[in-house]
Amino acid sequence: MHMDPMMPTIVGCITAILLIGMLMHTLKQPNVIAYLLAGILLGPSAFALVTDQITLDRIGALGVVMLMFFIGMEVSPKKLIDNWKIAVIGTFAQIAITVLIVKLIGLIFGWPTILCVLLGFILALSSTAVVLNLLQNRNELETSHGQDALTVLLAQDIAVIPMLIVIGLLSGDAISTTEATLQIIGGIALLGLCAWIVIKPDFRIPVIGEAVKNDHDLQVFGALLLCFGLALISGLFNLSAALGAFVAGMVVAAANEAKWVHGSLESFKTVFVALFFVSIGMLVDIGFILPDWYKVIGLTLFALILNTIINGAVFRLLGESWGNSVYTGALLAQIGEFSFVLAAVGMTSGILADANYQLIVAVIAFSLLLSPFWISYTRRFANLDK
Repeated sequence: MHMDPMMPTIVGCITAILLIGMLMHTLKQPNVIAYLLAGILLGPSAFALVTDQITLDRIGALGVVMLMFFIGMEVSPKKLIDNWKIAVIGTFAQIAITVLIVKLIGLIFGWPTILCVLLGFILALSSTAVVLNLLQNRNELETSHGQDALTVLLAQDIAVIPMLIVIGLLSGDAISTTEATLQIIGGIALLGLCAWIVIKPDFRIPVIGEAVKNDHDLQVFGALLLCFGLALISGLFNLSAALGAFVAGMVVAAANEAKWVHGSLESFKTVFVALFFVSIGMLVDIGFILPDWYKVIGLTLFALILNTIINGAVFRLLGESWGNSVYTGALLAQIGEFSFVLAAVGMTSGILADANYQLIVAVIAFSLLLSPFWISYTRRFANLDK
């Protein structure tokens, strides 16, 4: 008998995630931290048990798609529409203020405008995966601050597309007319589908028949088709696949199919989301961090504090209470997964040097790692503990 060469890697990864997860559970910390720490330890800069970063990144991206699909099943379209001021005005103000502050800092250090804009965009984006995971675990998704955070997160995900276009224009890259047209058509189609859900909330999904609903094996594949099918269509229009999956979740919920879909894919979501956070942890280069650990920690704390203040001030100006504003600002304080995409674009475009790229990756990862502690502390500060 011959053992598959991947078997030690698989067993090692599962063991690391389980042991660190048990430790975090004892310390009453979310599983997200366990996944990130496991990624750091398993990655190339530590024990190097996993070296195929590209494959893990792709699996992790599927985790974000599935997470957004599940969130879509729990979101009320009416509440999102009611929060349009936060989605449009709040998100625009938050991004604009962040870019302006970075530009002011850049004037001191002599940074070019394109670098300031890129860093501002990177800093402004929050982590959909982390925030929604925490809100779900704390049963806060339906609260006012949970809905406010969700609204901004979705708006930020959509804003990534124009951010990439702006970076391309500032770096001198030509914008394809075909790509821009596809994005506009895709965006209109998704908005139209969301409007249809609001207008006609009770409908049936024609591709899912009674045979699927009565057969657990077929349920799994039917649910996967619903999740990744619309994600694929969204991606074909050069939009975020995660955004398409979110709308697919809303469709499933509106068709009253959420119960069996949720039951069929829950285990898949757990595995893929875990791999997503592990893939982020693997990006961290310990050899780079150790000599400049104070710089990484300092910039991480600066990012968490600045984002909390900016987001909190925006929510307060939009009429939220001080307590909810500060807490929601803390929920959105960490730097998000799409910031890795912007940083990678910045490096390939020559805007960021390799050392600066490694520093940004480390700060993003540490902001995700420290985010649960920061949110818990701010919650107590805002007197929202039950």
